[in-house]
Amino acid sequence: MDFSFTEQEEAFRMELRTWLEENLPDGWLEGNRELPEELGEYSKFLRDWQKKLYEGGWAAIAWPEKYGGRDASLIEEIIYQQEMVRVKAPPLVNYVGIHMVAPTLMQIGTEEQREAYIPKILTGEEVWCQGYSEPNAGSDLTAIQTTAVKEGEKWIINGQKVWTSFGHLADRCFLLARTSKGEKKHKGITVFLLDMHQPGVETRPIIQMDGKHDFNEVYLNDAVAYDADIIGEVDEGWKVMIALLMHERTGIGAQVFTLEQQFQDLVFLTKELQEEGRPLIKSPFVRKTMVDLYTRSRGSLLNYYRNLTKTIKNGHPGPEGSMDKLQVSELTKELFAQSISIQGHRGMLWKEDAVYGDSYWQETYLYSFGMTIGGGTSEVQRNTIAERILGLPKDMGR
Repeated sequence: MDFSFTEQEEAFRMELRTWLEENLPDGWLEGNRELPEELGEYSKFLRDWQKKLYEGGWAAIAWPEKYGGRDASLIEEIIYQQEMVRVKAPPLVNYVGIHMVAPTLMQIGTEEQREAYIPKILTGEEVWCQGYSEPNAGSDLTAIQTTAVKEGEKWIINGQKVWTSFGHLADRCFLLARTSKGEKKHKGITVFLLDMHQPGVETRPIIQMDGKHDFNEVYLNDAVAYDADIIGEVDEGWKVMIALLMHERTGIGAQVFTLEQQFQDLVFLTKELQEEGRPLIKSPFVRKTMVDLYTRSRGSLLNYYRNLTKTIKNGHPGPEGSMDKLQVSELTKELFAQSISIQGHRGMLWKEDAVYGDSYWQETYLYSFGMTIGGGTSEVQRNTIAERILGLPKDMGR
């Protein structure tokens, strides 16, 4: 396998690297990466960062040029991900809009919807969330109970969504609701582009075990949408949902580069921390642990490259994305569990008492459990791999 890049691709990398050096927030490259804690300031910081990406032409490089993208190749997207991970760039506040909603609108939406929403998604002027999961409908989205009933020119929506990422920051929601019932559960679902700033929408925070607030419950009490807010056709939202999920899961595999960077950070930690006067990396147990993590993370990266090659040849992603998602999420969880373990008693410390006065390892360890749920649980990924890659019979329990 040849992992080298062409001169043109390396020129693209240097263009991006130079832009990042000139435009990242002050002190970012020196390690001052604290994000504002107050919600309003946090939202403004991230929206300003996306606006800066937009102005520099880096907000959505894979999009077609006519929508403000660069028509970037798949390899250029990989380089982009590598460079963003290398500098630990601020998170993209409109990730759902950029990587899921807008590509789905380009594929299925009306021209009026594209004109109304895509430019504001790109600039960060309108942030989007995704209204899929419900208390009794997580992995099985055909079990959703949120309803939308037609009343004149309006659709009246009632129900509850849960684990809604960015819901507390969002202006609009890509919402699934049941509009009719039939023999087949996947029929009768419709997708609405819902305005979050209306009296019928209430967002409540879900505080995670790491003390942070990324997820939300969203209550819909006579919320209103219109025919123009429907993407695709009434009762045919399942097709729209599948299209969006394909866009979502093609991006998740790129987290393999984040995993690679996190492993390097762990190597640095084991060299810096000492136990009985010598670096942790000198311990045979720690070295064995690190070799094991390196071998599997490297294997995950090479498998990602193999699947990427297949995508380039076929012109579209396949079910192999489930392999990447499963490997990366499970291995990330294990890497951070090991990072806590090898720190000994220091691994139990928090905030200013933790190593370097920063509980990065502890917080990310707690957060890593969610990675095996978001974007499709590990169990769902295993079923996909079994059925669509290995050709095994379907799980009779489903």
